[in-house]
Amino acid sequence: MEADRSRTQPLNRWRVVLGIAALVALAVVFSPRVTREMRDFEVYHSAAGRALDSAPLYRPEDGHFQFKYLPAFAVAAAPIAFLPVPVAKTLWFGVSVALICTLVALSLSLLPERRCPAWLLVGVLIVAMGKFYGHELVLGQMNLLFGVLVVLGILAIRAGRDGLAAACCVAAVVVKPYAILFLPWLILTRGRRALAGVTMGVICVAAAPVLTYGVAGTIALHRAWWTTVTASTAPNLTNPDNVSVAAMFAKWLGAGGAASALAGATGLALLATAAFVVARGRGLLRRESLEGAMLLTMVPLLSPQGWDYVFLVATPAIAMLANYDDRLPRAVRALAWIAILTIGLSLFDLLGRQGYARFMSWSIITVCFFVVLASLTVLRVRGVA
Repeated sequence: MEADRSRTQPLNRWRVVLGIAALVALAVVFSPRVTREMRDFEVYHSAAGRALDSAPLYRPEDGHFQFKYLPAFAVAAAPIAFLPVPVAKTLWFGVSVALICTLVALSLSLLPERRCPAWLLVGVLIVAMGKFYGHELVLGQMNLLFGVLVVLGILAIRAGRDGLAAACCVAAVVVKPYAILFLPWLILTRGRRALAGVTMGVICVAAAPVLTYGVAGTIALHRAWWTTVTASTAPNLTNPDNVSVAAMFAKWLGAGGAASALAGATGLALLATAAFVVARGRGLLRRESLEGAMLLTMVPLLSPQGWDYVFLVATPAIAMLANYDDRLPRAVRALAWIAILTIGLSLFDLLGRQGYARFMSWSIITVCFFVVLASLTVLRVRGVA
């Protein structure tokens, strides 16, 4: 046995070395091309510079590329303003590539048990999520960081480290405000210590701009943030790349009262499903894995400005379904795989301009992720995970 271990350890080290070398090669080859894009990252860089100067963050004249994140995000990102934009882009591209690998690895670690080979699970994730990873890199977005923070928080919950879990989830709120969805779940499942950690974290996030903007300026910033987010929601609902529930009904029925009512009812149904899954998880070993994966998948659906690439945060959910597909009823398994393949293979290059535009206007991606959520619910009902 000792001899076997001594042989496998060097092999594992070489795999790590080769993986790092591949990441470096990828960054070197593609960085010059991608960093000419990364338009969203420029928004973050601009907001970081404004935070350093204690200048207004939310400016209507920025148009489509208006900063929409919490003031604490700009404060936390302030150090990148010291770097020229091309250098900062190159650095963030390398970090994002590493975050893809980290999210995939953490998603496998999140599984309550490993029923499939790692290479097979990774292959499924690349097929299903690859286009979202690529879009994320081209935009220079922060969803990979958000996903990694949340999964780290879920793993911390599973390890009983409530303070670390609260810190990860609150940090995820700074990166993407819709991480607030995880705070009630964390408090409900972990109790007082989690509540204390979340409360302290939220206070720190709210007060982060005080040192540079003062108390009155910080209050004004949060008001401006809320105005910006609410005012920019309606115009984006009919954007083909918006995959939220609100956008789905706006595309199907047209923006209006009926679409809003159905979106609200569907959102409540999704939250009720999550509550049901949490309730059914009592007594199950490592229950947090499936619940966290389900909440992550709901994020782009519940956020009115849920763009298609945000679905990369569903990486743990896809890994869960691929790992437990033999535990699903035959009909559900077939639907799950149809949904996963539809998600991954609905590529612009395959469908063409008109076909892809029609595909997105029908919100088929959104429907496919309803199937993913339903399949996760079936796994929980069966007590599998």
